[in-house]
Amino acid sequence: MHDAIGIPACFSAGAAHQRPADHDPAGVIRSGQSLVMSVYSTKIAGRCRLITVTWCKNLLLHGLSVSVQGQGEDDYRCKVELKPWYFWRKTGAKQFMVDGITVDVVWDLKAAKFNGETEPQSDYYVAFVCEEEVVLLVGDQKKDAYRRTGCRPSLIEPILVSRKEHLFGKRKYSTGIQFHEQGKGKFHEILIECNNNSNNSVTRSGADPELEIKIDGNQAIHVKHLQWKFRGNESVDVNKTKVVVYYDVHDWLFGSGPRYGMFIFKPIPSESAECSLSTTAQVLTHHQKSRGGLEDEDDDRAGGSSGFSLLVYAWKVE
Repeated sequence: MHDAIGIPACFSAGAAHQRPADHDPAGVIRSGQSLVMSVYSTKIAGRCRLITVTWCKNLLLHGLSVSVQGQGEDDYRCKVELKPWYFWRKTGAKQFMVDGITVDVVWDLKAAKFNGETEPQSDYYVAFVCEEEVVLLVGDQKKDAYRRTGCRPSLIEPILVSRKEHLFGKRKYSTGIQFHEQGKGKFHEILIECNNNSNNSVTRSGADPELEIKIDGNQAIHVKHLQWKFRGNESVDVNKTKVVVYYDVHDWLFGSGPRYGMFIFKPIPSESAECSLSTTAQVLTHHQKSRGGLEDEDDDRAGGSSGFSLLVYAWKVE
């Protein structure tokens, strides 16, 4: 049995400078939707560009939006809504121009299995085609995608630059990621848990909140006296891969209303551990300076930190 996801009801291009809802924290809270955003780098229209694929889920529907980096701050955006009460257009396509070059986005979600997650887990594809090459293919139905588009794979393999997730919970938050070789290695389960973290617990009850992060069921990080150590970073080993973990849970402890803790997981080569700790700290410094909104894609555009990073926004629900 797979989820009743419905069929794409619309797929329309947005304005170049329009900022999508997935960048608006207030919009995330109003809709109560979970978000998963993956940013890829690949060659389109003669130069390397960023492609952002965003999946969202709320009580009523799943959604998919994509954007392709244009010139300067201009992006080319399209959106799909998967409404359960529509039963036509099981597959679809959209064509738009990127700096004068045609880009086709082709999708097939008719048999997609979500298994309760925000993004599909199997039986789907979303393909980006430019100049008779599939420059990016998301999903597991690769043969079907190549057959339908009639195009060959690009000689330049796309790179997964970053993955950003918005999770909701009271105390526990779980996700998963593949750290090794751009998602080709083992899938690791991540569990984030904050104990004794009721609203204003520090001031009212004198409780000592603790933060625990487990990877594959094993304790990777345990922070006591969290009210004094609400920001920090540690380096952990995950299946022979060194991973820098940075956390910022200030708003969990001292904020009011909708608030989130931020976590960064960045796999690094052992010889560059010190450099990557510094780079990761810079990302969080930027985040702290702009807490009114989510961190901007400009970091990705500028290639601010080398290699892949997982960013988790853990929203506290009372």
